[in-house]
Amino acid sequence: MSLPADVPFVLRGDVAGVTTLTMNRGERFNPLSEEMLAALQAEFKTIATDESVRVVVLAAAGKAFCAGHDLRQMQVHPSEAYYKSLFQQCSKLMLTIQKLPQPVIARVQGLATAAGCQLVGMCDLAVASENASFAVSGVNVGLFCSTPAVALSRNVSRKQAMEMLLTGDFIDARTAMQRGLVNRVVNPEQLDTCVAELAASIVAKPALAISMGKQLFYKQLEMGVEAAYQLAGQTMACNMLDDAAQEGVQAFLEKRRPDWS
Repeated sequence: MSLPADVPFVLRGDVAGVTTLTMNRGERFNPLSEEMLAALQAEFKTIATDESVRVVVLAAAGKAFCAGHDLRQMQVHPSEAYYKSLFQQCSKLMLTIQKLPQPVIARVQGLATAAGCQLVGMCDLAVASENASFAVSGVNVGLFCSTPAVALSRNVSRKQAMEMLLTGDFIDARTAMQRGLVNRVVNPEQLDTCVAELAASIVAKPALAISMGKQLFYKQLEMGVEAAYQLAGQTMACNMLDDAAQEGVQAFLEKRRPDWS
C-alpha cells in the first residue's frame, strides 16, 4: 500500500506550548527513509527558534512507532557513498534532537526497532504503551546496529546494550523501563494522558531554566568530573541571575507560588 505523493511524512500539531510531530507512514511502520529524515529535520529546525514551543512530543501513526531505516530504499542504492550519506543524515537528526532547546518526549505506541529504537534513545524522555516493544535487530539481517548502539549505550548498561545488539532480540515495554530506555509505561488508553501530563509539568517551569539545563546535562556527560562541575557551576550562576530564578527563590522564601507570568 502506498500513499499519494502529497501526503506529508510528518504531521504537526500545536496545543498550549506543546508541539506534536507525528510520523505519518504508519502503513509501512514509519521507516526513517530519506524523506522522513528530511521532514523531521526541517520540523525540528523550525521549532528550535520558535519560543512559543516549550515541549516537543514525537509520535507516530499506525501500529508501530518506527521500524528503523527503509531497507527497500537502501537496497536501491548499493554504494558506500550512499550509505555514508544516509547514516550521516540520520546522525544529524539525532544530534538535532539532543541540541534542541526544548525537551523532546517520545510517545511510543508500538514497536521501535533498529534506528527506531535509536530515535527513542535520543529523545530526552519516553513514555511507552504496554504494547510497545524495542529491539536493535539489524544483526538479524547481517547488519550490526552501529549507529543505534550510540544511543542505546547511553541509556542502558553496557552488558544489556550488548545483549540487545548481539542477539537482535526484542524487549517489552516494562523491561525497557527497568533498563532505563523509557521513563513510564502505561496501558494504551492512558498513553496520551500520561504524555500530556508530563509535557504540562515541563511547560509549567521557566523556559530558560529548562533549555539551559538540557544543554548542560548532555555537555557534562561527555566531560571528566572536574570539568563537569566547572561547567555546571557556571551554568547555575547564569541561571540564578535570570528573573524567573530570582522570583522562584523569593517565592520559596515567602512560602508562596512563584509568578512566572
